[in-house]
Amino acid sequence: MQSPEHHDHLPAKLWWVLAGLTLVWGFNWTAMKVAISEVAPFTFRTLCLGIGSGLLFAFLRSGRESLSIPRDQWKRLVLIAFFTITCWNILVVFGLAHIPSGRAAILAYTMPAWAIPLSVLILGERITARKLFGLALGMAGMGLLLWDEFARLQSAPLGALLVLGASVTWAIGTVLQKKYPVRAPLPAYTAWIMLIGGVPIYLGALAFEDFSRLGEVGLWPALAVAYNVLFSFAWGHWAWIKLATTVSVSVFSLSMLAIPVVGVFSGMLFLGERPGWPEYTALAFVLGSLLTVVIPRGKK
Repeated sequence: MQSPEHHDHLPAKLWWVLAGLTLVWGFNWTAMKVAISEVAPFTFRTLCLGIGSGLLFAFLRSGRESLSIPRDQWKRLVLIAFFTITCWNILVVFGLAHIPSGRAAILAYTMPAWAIPLSVLILGERITARKLFGLALGMAGMGLLLWDEFARLQSAPLGALLVLGASVTWAIGTVLQKKYPVRAPLPAYTAWIMLIGGVPIYLGALAFEDFSRLGEVGLWPALAVAYNVLFSFAWGHWAWIKLATTVSVSVFSLSMLAIPVVGVFSGMLFLGERPGWPEYTALAFVLGSLLTVVIPRGKK
């Protein structure tokens, strides 16, 4: 699964993957907020992970692609799944219940602030002036978006802490994915990590929630669940793993920073609000951060 090249910039052939993932995961923060308004948190994530992985397995089976994972790779897969799937999904969905979707997206995507130092300490990645500049631009953009909401976040500290915890676990999982690459075909790895990482969530849904209440869910929350299953999980997780296993942790982390900006603007779009100067300035900062990892060194 691991690319033999350790790209220190995002190759042009992957730009479409990043663009698609940015839009799909950016709009998904609004979709999640709509979904959990009527679907219980564990049940919601059970549908996303269970059906999403099931669709991937069915697609792979129809194409006669291998679904096997070497026996000696399972421990690695379970460890990575725990941080990137189990912890992330539980912390995000419960945190999102307490704070606005756009601001939750911003907090979640402070991930580079944790992942880049970890990649230096654990993986020995080089931290260049260019990467530091990209990180500074990205975090400045995140800070601008959070500035107006700081007082509100203080009034809902639990939600903010849960989502920040999710960003930390995602960072840890991303570094582990590079430290202990799983030797398996990328599509099969994606399907298995979603299925295995969802096991504690399935058990939580069975223990604490009532599936019969799904019959009471309205049209828009149902469509939001369908969006999550088909786009955010079935395709989005493949795209995320494709990027994370092809480029360095720092490049991958900074590439993700456009997603919360889309999350903020999508929330405004559906709430009928208009972006102000902080949103537009943050967008400029994030685009500048993105350019530091998209354009190879030595090219203007």
